Amino acid sequence: MRLVRSTLLLASLVLLPSFSSAAADDIAALLSRPIIPPSLPLAEARAYTASRVPAMPAVTTLADWQTFADRTRRDVLDKIVFRGDTARAWRDAKTRVEWLDPIPGGPGYTIRKLRYEALPGLWIPAFLYVPDNVSGKIPVHLAVNGHDKDGKAAPYKQLRCINLAKRGIASLNVEWFAQGQLRTDGFGHYRMNQLDLCGVSGLAPFYLAMSRALDALLALPYADPTRVAVSGLSGGGWQTIVISSLDPRVTLANPVAGFSSYRTRAEFPSDLGDSEQTPNDLATVADYTHLTALLAGRSALLTYNAKDNCCFASDHALSPLLAAAEPIFNLYGQPQRLRSHINLDPGTHNFEVDNRQAFYRMVGDTFFPGDPRYRTEEIDSTAELKTAADLLVPLPADNLDFPQLARASSSALPPSGTLSREQLAAVVHYQPHAVTAPLPATETRGDTTAAFYSLRVADTWTVPVVALTRGTPRGTTLLVADAGRKSLAARTEALLASGQRVLAVDPFYFGESKIKERDFLYALLVAATGDRALGIQTSQIAAIARWARTEFKSSPVALESAGPRLGLAALLATALEPTAIATLHQTDALPSLHEVIRQNWSVDQYPELFCFGLLAACDIPQLKTLVGPARLK
Repeated sequence: MRLVRSTLLLASLVLLPSFSSAAADDIAALLSRPIIPPSLPLAEARAYTASRVPAMPAVTTLADWQTFADRTRRDVLDKIVFRGDTARAWRDAKTRVEWLDPIPGGPGYTIRKLRYEALPGLWIPAFLYVPDNVSGKIPVHLAVNGHDKDGKAAPYKQLRCINLAKRGIASLNVEWFAQGQLRTDGFGHYRMNQLDLCGVSGLAPFYLAMSRALDALLALPYADPTRVAVSGLSGGGWQTIVISSLDPRVTLANPVAGFSSYRTRAEFPSDLGDSEQTPNDLATVADYTHLTALLAGRSALLTYNAKDNCCFASDHALSPLLAAAEPIFNLYGQPQRLRSHINLDPGTHNFEVDNRQAFYRMVGDTFFPGDPRYRTEEIDSTAELKTAADLLVPLPADNLDFPQLARASSSALPPSGTLSREQLAAVVHYQPHAVTAPLPATETRGDTTAAFYSLRVADTWTVPVVALTRGTPRGTTLLVADAGRKSLAARTEALLASGQRVLAVDPFYFGESKIKERDFLYALLVAATGDRALGIQTSQIAAIARWARTEFKSSPVALESAGPRLGLAALLATALEPTAIATLHQTDALPSLHEVIRQNWSVDQYPELFCFGLLAACDIPQLKTLVGPARLK
């Protein structure tokens, strides 16, 4: 008998691993079963963001337009660009310009070296190309550049400045963040969002770098304030439209392949652009169609490339901008002041000779009308190009960058005191959405049954959920993970074994809900149109908890998260949904929002963590206090 029992025990020990492995495989297979089409998350993000972009106003008189234009400029500057006390203090600081030793120029012009403060402690290197024998007032030009590692030394940019100087125009060649001489990790554009987290507009340094450059130009004794041009390629085209639309001192703008409407961007991922192109809430005030129309009353040349291999190709980017701007230029009685140019040779992303000559023609017609001496053809100046070393401008060793500005801005955050649920909801843009649930498909493997739900949240987002049961559940646990629901097999098995119903959820941006390409850029676009990726995730988790309580006629659900990103959304959902969520258990959660800045994270890595003003309102400890210790497991 003892031998029989030993044999049976040995057999059971041999069979047990095989059984556990099969059960684990069943759970993994059920969690991995596709629920929604792979293209759906992108399609829903496109539709959602495009629907929130404001249309052009239906104005019929010049007076009505001017009222709208004045209000729009004021709102973009006050509510978007200079948002937060720190950004406003930067705006109000005095512009400091330091002129340094000149360098040799070429026939007909000299070059002056300078640096100027965009904001206190952040210096920008620049060069001024000055025509020889200046007499009286002359036109001035600001040359901005985009994502080009050569920055201010890029040959096409130097040639533009040289050619304008040879035509009697003083041209200021400025460096851009993360390019050329400022090509450092600290000026990476995706790090500007660290400022946003602190409630300080990360867009402010970009705008101030342009407006301070105009200050320096117009302070020249020979600058003609009626003839002020700005031009640039790509990110320089973006800079051109932003400063030219919002600063009436600019009288001629030539943005080259630098922007498109937010509606266009939602449809064409190539156009989405970096953080500065899609700042928080800009599209709640104005689209790029509005900014283009704000050029009316002055002169504009919109240049696009027919075969652009980067972004903003002419076939989709140009026409919506012209459709918006042409009626406004007509209200001014100046349709000839709005022009466009489509480059065919080479047709790629460029500001080469064809595009430069289109600009020279526009400059001639605008600043030198009827002057027979003005030349529109490029003057060959390649022999006069300088090296990057030639164009090096000394900068302070402690020149500030985005992480340094963010550390200074965050040092006293968050303020002391309690935070209400209403205040928190406003910061993250939380909404108590309704959920509808189409009839789910089901599948049983072993003793586990799964229902596969495509939950519709707010009739906007489709959230895939796997509901797993084994026997009669004694409660419900909702699981979310940065690695997606596929990663939750082991925890799911443990919960099922303890008698729990498990809801494995992939909220916006994660698992099956992840956008396959350029996903973080859609998070930026969501924020630009007035929402927050973190708020969407939080709202979805809370809504599904409420739905589960009703659907399964259960007590409040337990919520568990794995990872720092959805860990924050889960904590927020627990704080904002005190009824349907009973408890929260977190694994690998973020201990403090200050870690985002301490670790020097960027928005392309953790997009939802950069929710505007969240650290200015609260930190993780305050959120846990709002949840209450009894609900934290």
